[in-house]
Amino acid sequence: MAKNDKPNLREAKIFSLAQVVDRCIVVVEEVGGPRLVPIWIGIFEGGAIASELTGQEPPRPMTHDLMSTMLKTAHINIEKVIITDLRDNTYFAEIHLKTNGSSTIIDSRPSDALALAVRAHCPMFVSEAVFQKCPELLKPITDDEVKSFKEDLKNMKPEDFFKDLKKGKGPGSTEGPSE
Repeated sequence: MAKNDKPNLREAKIFSLAQVVDRCIVVVEEVGGPRLVPIWIGIFEGGAIASELTGQEPPRPMTHDLMSTMLKTAHINIEKVIITDLRDNTYFAEIHLKTNGSSTIIDSRPSDALALAVRAHCPMFVSEAVFQKCPELLKPITDDEVKSFKEDLKNMKPEDFFKDLKKGKGPGSTEGPSE
């Protein structure tokens, strides 16, 4: 993807975050559009995102808090994060940094990119390619549908979302795309 390929990017935000046994599902929504992208992440990464979203302050800095503080101290701004691709049941992301007029793109797991984005209050994007590769999942419309969707997520397994993916699912695979 080209560095400034904005027409192929869709602004996004976190729609929901749910813990499912020993994993979390972060669901990213297309801003101004109906599509959702569910990403299975680790429980600690889910906790890092949840703690920032809910305003919880740990007694000591956690990893993402430390990284955010280090970047700020070094006068490095997180410009945006992008969930760039879905390949072989794995999501990919980038963190776009800017310092002294110079830009740098860092490869990242989506969970780390999102955990830093919520701390930096920077824009989040999802590549159109991700929406095209991901099974169609649309936003619920009513509050009751939102509540029902969140409850359904708690009882679903990754393969329930991605059972129709034709590519990248090897024999014996029991999980959908993660990071």
